[in-house]
Amino acid sequence: MEAGIVGLPNVGKSTLFNALTAAGIASENYPFCTIEPNVGIVNVPDPRLDIIHGFISTDKVIPAILRLVDIAGIVRGASEGEGLGNKFLSHIRNVDAILHVVRCFEDSDVIHVEGKVDPISDIETIDMELMLADLQTVESAKEKATKTARSGNAEAKSRLVVLEECSARLENDQPIRGLEFDDPEQQKILKGYQFLTAKPVLYLANVDEDDVNGEGALVQQVRERAAKEGGDVVPVCGRLESEIAELDEADRKEMLESVGLQEPALAVVARAAYHTLGLQSYFTAGVKEIRAWTIPIGATGPQAAGVIHSDFERGFIRAEIFSVADLEEYESEKAIREAGKLRVEGKEYVMQDGDICHFLFNV
Repeated sequence: MEAGIVGLPNVGKSTLFNALTAAGIASENYPFCTIEPNVGIVNVPDPRLDIIHGFISTDKVIPAILRLVDIAGIVRGASEGEGLGNKFLSHIRNVDAILHVVRCFEDSDVIHVEGKVDPISDIETIDMELMLADLQTVESAKEKATKTARSGNAEAKSRLVVLEECSARLENDQPIRGLEFDDPEQQKILKGYQFLTAKPVLYLANVDEDDVNGEGALVQQVRERAAKEGGDVVPVCGRLESEIAELDEADRKEMLESVGLQEPALAVVARAAYHTLGLQSYFTAGVKEIRAWTIPIGATGPQAAGVIHSDFERGFIRAEIFSVADLEEYESEKAIREAGKLRVEGKEYVMQDGDICHFLFNV
């Protein structure tokens, strides 16, 4: 899973990236400090791993991971190359989801590229540049598809239908996100273009230290906007999270408690990113390792097994499954089996979040 952190310059993108990844990249107070995208791999905190480890001895515990890409600030005119915009937009094209950082704090010492703090205006600026970039892609692709469709090419005709639908939405200032087709081939065509506005968005409201729960007026504006889009908002104080990231475990817990937080922003952002992408975790557990695996919600047993190795999916026979709650109640896999609580599921089984699995396969 890869998420790109975007926003206007100086809204706190690199500060948040530093806090989430403890990477220590540059975050000076001027536009375009970040030119090449910085990439960080972070663990996704999941307390269920600790619960499993409490009952199953193992050599190592491996959480799911989240790949974060810190993309340089996008400015008005980026779709036409302003501020090295085309380069930045190309970096966004490769990610699975967008983490849109929106400044929701006043600070005269931190300049704002638009001259004022207005989160909705900031969101609209980014959205417009992404839509304009997508419109350029659509128009170019339509021209090519139209020529090919004239020869009677069925695939080109199908492609043209997809592009016309995308064009209609973009010309009405609507993102491509949410556009669906009944035809699987057309869905595949749509996905292949990697449109910027087709990607799911999670808003990160960068707040002041006296509003860590995001109850201020500026954050409420972002919440209302996200609700209309069917999206989520996570309030994060970049400055505070940077300080927390530098502390050891004991001091970190004390500081979190002092500001009224139960956990660092990483845990909240990771869970929200999972939700935004429609993902969930399942676990494998044994003497060598306990591990969390990331799968789409709705994945079947064979598809989940394929995340471990393609042979597991190809030769899938069945899955033996129990839950974290079962483990807490019976305290061992042996006791779960003896109590008749170990489930045997076949190829049609739809995986549930938190399933603990053994896959049986033959190739």
